[in-house]
Amino acid sequence: MGGEQSPLTRQEREAAFRQATRCLIAWYSDEVEKGVTDERLKALLENALGIFGGSCGPGRLHVTHQGAGLKIWASRTVHNHCQMKPTFAGRATVCMAREVYDIPDPSETQLSLL
Repeated sequence: MGGEQSPLTRQEREAAFRQATRCLIAWYSDEVEKGVTDERLKALLENALGIFGGSCGPGRLHVTHQGAGLKIWASRTVHNHCQMKPTFAGRATVCMAREVYDIPDPSETQLSLL
């Protein structure tokens, strides 16, 4: 829990997100492929993140996560989740899940530009 570090890169943030949410697709792939509303995605993420957990190791990002508040903390070194601001929380976690896993929202009326 040393000194100041440079912010995580986009790739590191995505890697940490995938690490924390890896079971989302394993458990709910059929459902999310068809598309889910924000409320349903929030419930799925809460379940996937669980009550509290994390992982770390030599040469890996340190990731802590909790379903309540959809919070994910990530850093290059050991961190104190009680003092550190979450890397993702709430709505940002839902948005990141849609982006990373390409989860459509059936309530979205905007046509895809692709």
